[in-house]
Amino acid sequence: MRIRSALAAAAIVALAGACGSGGGDGGSSSSSSSGEPVKINFLSLAWQKESVAANKQIVDEWNKANPNIQVTYVQGSWDNVNDQLVTQFAGGTAPDVIHNDSPALSGFAADGYLMDLKDKLPAELKGDIPQAAWDTVTFDDGKGGQGVYGVPFLQESQVIIANKKLLDAAKVRVPTAAEPWTWDEFSEAAKKMTKDGTYGVAWAMKSPVNKTLNLALNFGGTFFQTAGGKTTVKVGPEEREVLQRIHDQLHTDKSADPDALGQGTADPLPAFYKGKFALLPAGVYLRQQVAEQAPDGFEWVTLPGPKGTTAQQGAVSQTLSVAQDSKHPEEAMKFIAHFLNGPNQARLAKGDWLLPTSQAAASDPAITTEENGWDVATASAKNLVVAPFLKVNGFDEWKTKVATPVLQEYFAGKISLDDAAKRLVEEGNKVLERYQR
Repeated sequence: MRIRSALAAAAIVALAGACGSGGGDGGSSSSSSSGEPVKINFLSLAWQKESVAANKQIVDEWNKANPNIQVTYVQGSWDNVNDQLVTQFAGGTAPDVIHNDSPALSGFAADGYLMDLKDKLPAELKGDIPQAAWDTVTFDDGKGGQGVYGVPFLQESQVIIANKKLLDAAKVRVPTAAEPWTWDEFSEAAKKMTKDGTYGVAWAMKSPVNKTLNLALNFGGTFFQTAGGKTTVKVGPEEREVLQRIHDQLHTDKSADPDALGQGTADPLPAFYKGKFALLPAGVYLRQQVAEQAPDGFEWVTLPGPKGTTAQQGAVSQTLSVAQDSKHPEEAMKFIAHFLNGPNQARLAKGDWLLPTSQAAASDPAITTEENGWDVATASAKNLVVAPFLKVNGFDEWKTKVATPVLQEYFAGKISLDDAAKRLVEEGNKVLERYQR
């Protein structure tokens, strides 16, 4: 998912000591033998002010309504949560309810640290979340079947944040959720907006992999293929489409601001406010910073991402899981079902500026309003499908050691697309080979 701000180191120390209700045999009870309330620890990775407030409020409401099942909110950080959990799982001190994102679940599930929830999900919760979202948390159960190792609740799509003044001046067709730009229209619009020292678009590609792989699904690009139980890297015509189009905007059309290329997602915003470029492709959550930081009088709009042969994008979900060693899995599941019901998901999505998986939440007026582009953002959820790389063992190493440097060099114009494709495949397959022995 996105780059998150680091929380205070003290919160991490608190996390290590506070998550201690695990260590049981996986049994459950509605209350402790002494008559005391069941106590559950909930590790939350919420970090934005509004999101933390929404998380804590829902926990407080639960505790007031459920005196026999008391939940302790434990603040964690995206920066080191997986290293922290490895230690806690090994020591039997993992929290009962764990907030994470779907790519992390596969490894923990394979190691036996997360509970398979497929037979524990309440019908109402299961039915409210589309199968495409459940696919992001479904992995091999080690017994020849498939298990569900978390409940998916927030997702991110790619949109385009646009300077309304420059958009209007260019007299281009304004795309809608029902009729987005094609990639060709997007390129033409960017060229029209490139004049008088202003660029049409800015691609912030300090971390290029997730953005380009998710957008590659516009043309059916998956980057990985599995045959005979073996997964290899694939960079064919479908995978090349988005790579080539972004490269062309940078080096052929020269409609993309070269200064933004090495920047992180939010880094181009000051230049955006000054009118240095008109269009900023970004995750939906970036709307919050624009809404809060844009100077007075700056008008901006949210546009849907461009469409190739489809409008599909890869989805990664934020999730809630139950530790395999939790002493109170039934109570943990009851809490999750409440925490992630429709009204609560709408609150969480609004606080995090992301998309709820809940179909009930997606119709909430708070996140379907035109204000701050919520209508366009929420509508984009229908295009999200399971990201192919979610299922690839070794993806993180491929991403870090191979794909990130190769794509950075390609977008910077230092190597050709053929060279980039060759390295992604050859160096990538050497990485994946180690995970398939």
